[in-house]
Amino acid sequence: MKKWTVERPNEKIVDVLKTELKIPRVHAKILVSRGITNSTEAKSFLHMDQMSMHDPYLLYDMEKAVTLINQAIKDNKRIAIYGDYDADGVTSISVLKTALKRLGADVFFVIPDRFVHGYGPNKDLFQEIYEQRASLIITVDNGVSGVDEVAFAKTLGMSVIITDHHEPGDVWPDADAVIHPRHPKGSYPFGDLAGVGVAFKLACALLEELPLDLLELVAIGTVADLVPLRGENRYFVKEGINRMRVSRRPAIQALTRVAGTMQADLTEESIGFMIGPRINAAGRLGDASPAVDLFMTDDITKATMLAEKMDSLNKERQALVTTMALEAEEIISEMYGEAIPNVLVIAKEGWNAGVVGIVASRLTEKYYRPSIVLSLDVEKGIAKGSARSITGFNMYEELTENAHILPHFGGHPMAAGMSLNSSDIMELRENLNRQSETSLTSEMLVPKLAIDVPLTIDEIDVKVLESLELLRPFGMGFIKPVYLLEDLSVKSIRKIGAAQNHLKLELTNGKDTIDAIGFGLGHIGDQLTPSVKLSVVGDLQVNEWNGNKKPQLLIRDLLSDEWQLFDLRGVHEQSRWLHTIPAKCTAFIAFQEQTVSHFKSSIKEGSIYEYGKDEIPDVDNIVFLDIPSNSSSLETVVKKLNPKRIYAHFHVPESKYFDGLPSREQFGWYYSFLKKQMNFDFVNKGKALAKHKSWNNDSVYFMTKVFFELGFVKIENGFTSVVEITGKRDLTEAPAYKERENQMKLEEQLVYAPYMDLKRWFDTLRIEAVNGEEQ
Repeated sequence: MKKWTVERPNEKIVDVLKTELKIPRVHAKILVSRGITNSTEAKSFLHMDQMSMHDPYLLYDMEKAVTLINQAIKDNKRIAIYGDYDADGVTSISVLKTALKRLGADVFFVIPDRFVHGYGPNKDLFQEIYEQRASLIITVDNGVSGVDEVAFAKTLGMSVIITDHHEPGDVWPDADAVIHPRHPKGSYPFGDLAGVGVAFKLACALLEELPLDLLELVAIGTVADLVPLRGENRYFVKEGINRMRVSRRPAIQALTRVAGTMQADLTEESIGFMIGPRINAAGRLGDASPAVDLFMTDDITKATMLAEKMDSLNKERQALVTTMALEAEEIISEMYGEAIPNVLVIAKEGWNAGVVGIVASRLTEKYYRPSIVLSLDVEKGIAKGSARSITGFNMYEELTENAHILPHFGGHPMAAGMSLNSSDIMELRENLNRQSETSLTSEMLVPKLAIDVPLTIDEIDVKVLESLELLRPFGMGFIKPVYLLEDLSVKSIRKIGAAQNHLKLELTNGKDTIDAIGFGLGHIGDQLTPSVKLSVVGDLQVNEWNGNKKPQLLIRDLLSDEWQLFDLRGVHEQSRWLHTIPAKCTAFIAFQEQTVSHFKSSIKEGSIYEYGKDEIPDVDNIVFLDIPSNSSSLETVVKKLNPKRIYAHFHVPESKYFDGLPSREQFGWYYSFLKKQMNFDFVNKGKALAKHKSWNNDSVYFMTKVFFELGFVKIENGFTSVVEITGKRDLTEAPAYKERENQMKLEEQLVYAPYMDLKRWFDTLRIEAVNGEEQ
């Protein structure tokens, strides 16, 4: 389904790490594929502790910020925390507010409304903070771009401390202190902290100790913000998850419960796919403040209520995204049909601006095109939206070329946000597609799948998979492995699920076996044949059923280079097999005219061809609807087209294989019978005679036809009589005898032969075709 790029780790280095670290080979392969190639580095990476954290005072302006905050607390001045509305911002607020409360501060928090205030510092909100008698603002996760807003706050007499991790602009705000891990005047050893990581560093400095219980929140914000899980971030998340698994914090208990997961089994994936989206849902659909209240409460009843609210909002968000994505796909279909452009720019009135980024991601995943999704405000004539891109199309740079029609935009190569006048959407669409002609090739528009950990089945067992906990957490900067199992045979194929929309395979290397499951890939079961060789890509997990554990591969993609023979023989109901045939590049071939008439109404017009009458196109897939009168016709088709798939239906309206040919003794008895009868009404009495002799129904009719063709009898008005002839003639000289004998051989060869015998016969034809081409 995607283009594979396979990176194979250096096996010698793998062997060294395996031996020196005493770890499974799978673990060593993962480390080497992630660039960790020596034992010292690997030990440091795998076994992190508190010593992995850096002194918070290495951050620029940290001492100044701590002094300002302590003085404000000492003077009983109000402190406002100004944070962002996503999971990173919410956890940043929660961490810092907890620390300040422990110090006895008079502190409150403010979060901008995505739909009213937009992203970042806002003068109106700073005015409201001033009116609430705050004398100090501490921004978390959203202040580094607020040059004018910070200046405004200063004119009101408030002090401002910025803590942030986002890319700064050319000018830094003139705040009283700016704590940023990549501050140009600083020398902090690790520049990839999330916003919550920076807030935690400030909390550590203020409390003069490590508030390890807050790492539960740091882990959530760090994973949700997709920062690299290396260095301090790795320790924050690893230790944070360990604490979350046994946490007494009501928020953690309530969130895991509504997410339907076991607290003891929490992983970074639980955070990324279950907890993070529920926290983000609040800010996407409205006010993010309840998410902070959830993290701050000590009351399990209140936490449960708030978690259920987050869960409800997340379900609403999911439904909204699904509806908007379907609407976007309909717009694309109406605008372009199947001729999808290089860049998609889709807009509609009433779309929720809080989820347009998720919808853009859906479109990019479905069409593998850079996508921009815009929500139109008709009254204001403004469109706001988000962009997602693919490798090779730097979205930020491409948007920069359109800065004249984009009053507000920002982002990075793979994602961006923007607003523009609705009247400029068409120009933006045309410009980006024109620009894409020089940056995107047809090759780049094919979905890619990077594979970095090839394995063999014998390297996989339950113990090995369970011990992968040592390498967790996986994420940005230490991505989850994409495993590859190569050249395996399919032992069994099943379509499972109520709608038969999932695929279950049993794969073998001839000795070992492994189960593989593909959710939503049930249709691929129709594209696989017994014993076909496959390479399979996906994730490995331990599947537990009735107390038994065994490895299982979750399929992301699969590959077969073999031609395949699909056995549709004996399946008469067209509804059971027609839908399994590929719609494109397929020719349905009939050797009999009546077959064309029989299938014409159910097969797409222009896809059915009568051999000898129609020109058969060069296609990848052939469906043989019936059997020919001789095998050479079929051989000619296979050798000429050398198809990737052959579907053998081989329908026979009247099979003669099991009827067989009457024996010579039967022919002799019947001839003697006719001599005695002089005239025999074979039309009306033939079946009764056959029944009397325990012959097949048409035996009398068939033998009469053979005798007639050999001149042994004559037929008048349905009566047969013997003709006296001189000389002998063999039964095989009769055309009817030859035709039935030939049909029986063809049926035996094509219709009733075991699958593997039929496949070997086709294999021979294909080899002859290839050899013929090479000569």
